[in-house]
Amino acid sequence: MTAISIQNLTKRYGDGYAAVDDVSLEVADGEFMILVGPSGSGKSTLLRMIVGLEDITEGDLYIGDEQMNDKAPRDRDLAMVFQNYALYPHLTVYENIAFPLRLRKVAHEEVDRRVRSVATTLGLTEYLDRKPANLSGGQRQRVAMGRAVIREARAFLFDEPLSNLDAKLRVQVRTEISRLQKRLGVTTVYVTHDQVEAITLGDRVAILRRGKFEQVATPRELYQSPTNLFVAGFIGSPPMNLLPAEIHPDRLRLPFGDVPFDAALFPASLAEHDLIIVGIRPEHLADVTLLDDDQRGRGVRFKAHVDVLEWLGDEQVAYLPFEAPERIHRQLTELQQELDSESEQTQLIVKLDAASQAREGDEIQLWFDPRDLHLFDPVTTENVTLERKLAA
Repeated sequence: MTAISIQNLTKRYGDGYAAVDDVSLEVADGEFMILVGPSGSGKSTLLRMIVGLEDITEGDLYIGDEQMNDKAPRDRDLAMVFQNYALYPHLTVYENIAFPLRLRKVAHEEVDRRVRSVATTLGLTEYLDRKPANLSGGQRQRVAMGRAVIREARAFLFDEPLSNLDAKLRVQVRTEISRLQKRLGVTTVYVTHDQVEAITLGDRVAILRRGKFEQVATPRELYQSPTNLFVAGFIGSPPMNLLPAEIHPDRLRLPFGDVPFDAALFPASLAEHDLIIVGIRPEHLADVTLLDDDQRGRGVRFKAHVDVLEWLGDEQVAYLPFEAPERIHRQLTELQQELDSESEQTQLIVKLDAASQAREGDEIQLWFDPRDLHLFDPVTTENVTLERKLAA
């Protein structure tokens, strides 16, 4: 059994900056745990603390039942796959994979058996006699994975292994990593800045921000119930739309229209605000012309101007700009900058069915079910809709 227990872990540098700030996390035996966050969030630092490449300032790290705080990396029995492959250019694929066993002076027959077994698993059999320079990026990453797998380590650690691959190869290698982890059942901690990788690979995902965990949950829970504005803006592609809304006695006034609600269900914590932030995902909006009469009657309709329309074959993505009050605009702009987005324009993003006849420059009528809305406290940024429902 190889669980990983992170207990109040802190990494503080000489100037006092805490790259990782008092975080705790339990990774179960055989679990695929993702650490995700924007640049500078502390995810790679935390991974390096687990493997022993960064010293622990405070807290405790356990692998299985054994405390690892002061153990050298070689004594932790962990296999790490880096972003830059770290292959030996003068060695063949066979010898790169075999290298950890050569260091242990494993018998030649056993080395050969295990190398060929790993090569078969990763689809590398025909490349065993090649050197890294004669491989594609995806093949090199598979060799690096093979070198980790052959060690039969207690856990796998991945540090943004797909960052150097093009989009098509990322999808291919991502699938191979997922299949491999499920087949081997090895405890895995995987660092990425790509939220698509995070939600497609992980059993659970830990979202980091400024050295702290914002939310640790399954991908489905993160998507359906983001705990705050940061998580809502980070998870989803495109991310959740965040809109200013005025609070009135019987409705919320959004930039594109009003949403009725049941005052008895309205969160008391928001009563002191005149403005809140409302979230709705792009895929929860629809072109009214494509809905039946019954569905139209169960939602809210509004008109909006299409500024830009991207046709993707199986769907279309429409961008509809809107004006936001200064304090909300500033808050949303700061959030976008933290999420590594350069856009400062407030806009509604809508995923439309490919059958929609919307065109750039058109005013179209859109629909949504108000039960899909999330309300965020503009001061605490917490999602206050997790325990309540808007009236339809």
